[in-house]
Amino acid sequence: MTSGRLETRFCGMALRNPVIAASGTFGYGVEFKRVTDLTSLGAFVVKGISRTPMNGNPAPRVWEAEAGMINSIGLQNIGLEAFIRDKAPTLKQIPTPYFVNVFGYATEDYVEVVKHLEDVEGPAAYELNVSCPNTKHGGMFFGSDPGLLSELVSAVRAVSRRTLIIKLSPNVARIEPLARAAEESGADALSLVNTIVSLAVDARKRSPRIGAGFGGLSGPAIKPIALRMVYEAAQAVRVPVIGLGGVATGEDAAEFLVAGATAVQVGTANFWDPGATGRIARELDTFLREEKIANVRDIVGTLRFPGK
Repeated sequence: MTSGRLETRFCGMALRNPVIAASGTFGYGVEFKRVTDLTSLGAFVVKGISRTPMNGNPAPRVWEAEAGMINSIGLQNIGLEAFIRDKAPTLKQIPTPYFVNVFGYATEDYVEVVKHLEDVEGPAAYELNVSCPNTKHGGMFFGSDPGLLSELVSAVRAVSRRTLIIKLSPNVARIEPLARAAEESGADALSLVNTIVSLAVDARKRSPRIGAGFGGLSGPAIKPIALRMVYEAAQAVRVPVIGLGGVATGEDAAEFLVAGATAVQVGTANFWDPGATGRIARELDTFLREEKIANVRDIVGTLRFPGK
């Protein structure tokens, strides 16, 4: 158990700690009941849910890169109907808040999923994955165009009474215009960063190592990029920011909080250690004790550059 040093609030929610298991790395949450104490987490995010089931991309889907992992799962999921029928009843019995990650290929997809989830008891928030290409706009990505992003967030905000988190992509020139567009359109919070588009090559076979070709790089390799973008986003908006990208230790988590994040998500580390999210929370508590910090909120946004 961790101490009261970690207790915090996020968008009005009381959290045991600010360490959250990230979508796509924690199944639907219920699978982890057997291998880790879910009450040690601040919250967890279930894998992305779409209107209909998806089979995902061809294998191989995962490649261990230097200091990280490239994946191209292809957003495989059981679909909205099966999630509501088979997962939601168990999830509402777990005494830890959970967020539902939502994605689609047109604004109507997101709206439809959220409208149905509004009738489901349990979710504390929705996290919109905006790294998907909008098929109605020629494949342009929601997360790379402020106009498209505003249209999406506004439409979902109109049907949602729950906390709305927008998960931003790092595959953009500047994060600030997108962060502001999400905030101005009704987002309650932001989470960033998602994975970085990458390519692993097998030189002997002259072929990609991932079945779909390109994949998303995550893990410690992207942490410096993620920290920079979290800082920039937190400076640009007033809503809370959740930082993720290479969080593997309690001190990693502290770095994101100092950079301006209100909470952090743990992703890739869950693949090699199913108990990583709880462990990182305990390590963060140790860091606070050693630094003689009374509460985790006291370090949020405390980064200062020399000369500024």
